[in-house]
Amino acid sequence: MDSLWLTNPTQAYRDWQAREAAGADRRPFSARSIVQHQAMFEHFRRHLVARGATIASFGTADVDAFWQSPDGRTYSQATRTRYVKLLDRLCRHLVFTGVRLDNPAAPLLSAERWPDQEPTPLFLTAAEDARLQAYLLSPPDDVAGLRSRAIVAAFLGTGITAGEARAARLADLWPDATPPYLVVRAHGPRDTRTVHLASFAVPILRAWSARRATLPIDGDLLFTLTPDGRPITDMSLGRIVATALAEIGFSGAEPSPRTLRNTFCRRQFLAGHSCDEVSQMLGLVSNRTCDRIAATLMPEATRCETLQAPHAEASE
Repeated sequence: MDSLWLTNPTQAYRDWQAREAAGADRRPFSARSIVQHQAMFEHFRRHLVARGATIASFGTADVDAFWQSPDGRTYSQATRTRYVKLLDRLCRHLVFTGVRLDNPAAPLLSAERWPDQEPTPLFLTAAEDARLQAYLLSPPDDVAGLRSRAIVAAFLGTGITAGEARAARLADLWPDATPPYLVVRAHGPRDTRTVHLASFAVPILRAWSARRATLPIDGDLLFTLTPDGRPITDMSLGRIVATALAEIGFSGAEPSPRTLRNTFCRRQFLAGHSCDEVSQMLGLVSNRTCDRIAATLMPEATRCETLQAPHAEASE
């Protein structure tokens, strides 16, 4: 029996992913997929700890309870399917190595399937977008509150991803430039890009940039929750966004950074930007995301080519 799965399952999973884990075609997972899988595993592991279960002992009841957790209730069909496939791969490995005697995820595979079509992307309505922008214009004086609203402003006013927010450095933000902008450094297939700040985001990001420069925090990350300068976690970012959205009465199924990114994307289309321009702002390597957002503006359109005509300059 591999005892590391019992004493340090997080490390055991990371080692297994690096050495052996592969998809159905036996090809190793990409670096991005490995990071996503590790985050998903850690989320499920913490759920088990809260229930008094372990990687070696959990059963279908624990998985059912996971779907009923606050986060689990927001999962799309595709996300649930990804979790079931991950747990099935994991349990088959644990049975093979003698850590488990059974695979409780196996019967769940028949109940979960990939959706026939991608779900409509979630975004704030124009009224909700306006309320959240107004909410950001009155930041609190305390450091935690100021930081939280600056994080929300970064998502809503630049369209960056959670990973890009975690990696942003203090030197990447230029709120006093003309126009103000954020440098998003190259990562994975995405090249370095410059994103102009929406006007409503400038005051709060300027205030946070000035405050952050005075704080006794190690390193130079723009957003961090700890004095030692460790990157902020996806879970913390999600909670910060969810709290802000709750303040403006948002009741959508996914109060997350992705919803704010989709809102930013949609706002650019409404301002007259073309699909190529919006894709560049978002750092996208394909038009897939923009296609889906564009379809929410023009239901009869299925691709961004319909938005490639000359356009008026955006107000931001």
